[in-house]
Amino acid sequence: MKRMLSLVCMLIALLILVSLVSGCASEESAKIAYISANENSRYQTTFSELNLGLVRDYRLVLPNADKSWVRIWVDGYHDGEKMGTSPLAELSCGLHPEKNSEGSMGIGIIRTGKKEYVFLYAPGVSMGPMELDVPLIDSGMSGWKYAIGNEQIGIEAGKTVVLGAYRHAEQAMRTYDLQDESSIEEMIKEDKTVLLLKIRVDEQAEPPRT
Repeated sequence: MKRMLSLVCMLIALLILVSLVSGCASEESAKIAYISANENSRYQTTFSELNLGLVRDYRLVLPNADKSWVRIWVDGYHDGEKMGTSPLAELSCGLHPEKNSEGSMGIGIIRTGKKEYVFLYAPGVSMGPMELDVPLIDSGMSGWKYAIGNEQIGIEAGKTVVLGAYRHAEQAMRTYDLQDESSIEEMIKEDKTVLLLKIRVDEQAEPPRT
């Protein structure tokens, strides 16, 4: 009887283990891309040394690049309202000839006198700088905050992910959770100006129709 009970317990434990392993494998296979912050990259160093503005760099990995379409964009807010046309800047690419793709992507802000320009780049593609209607720096505090860290995270197909935010506040800058939608909404209301960098990767066999 004890031997039978022991065998039953072992069988139950084995079934639980198989279920956990299967669940983890299924969750992993649901990721269409992987991304991590690439702090202190050569792009950031160059911009800083030349005093051009700022660049915030990320490492983007596409395991199925030949069937993936990447869209990165910037939404801007000033005094709690969306700035100008939405998005302020946008870049799309994908359907690589190679199955796997890995490279740098990110955002840059160029300052020339009293004007600021924003641009985006991704593996093998970039866009020209777009002038911002609202100055990012006038008085107060400003800076960039990454929404993800140096540890690689997975991106699900069709899901929008916030990668970071450039913030300008007239007084103190509070800490907000950039992975929480309600916290982001509160930040937009409290800060003077906010730029949000976002990414979405879709699985498809041809470019989207415009």
